[in-house]
Amino acid sequence: MQRAKDILLQMRIWKDTRGQDLIEYALMAGFVAVAAGAIMPGVSTNISKVFSKISVSMSNSANQG
Repeated sequence: MQRAKDILLQMRIWKDTRGQDLIEYALMAGFVAVAAGAIMPGVSTNISKVFSKISVSMSNSANQG
């Protein structure tokens, strides 16, 4: 009986698509940033600064609880 429950749970997980759009948009934004950095070297420093600020912000949020 437990095996049947496990199989049903796995089927539900595979069908669950919540959050998929957010991940796709984040990947697309990352690809655009990388492409812009490759095409225009002057932009790459600005992109690096933005990602650094995001990283610091996320670290601060994680440390606050």
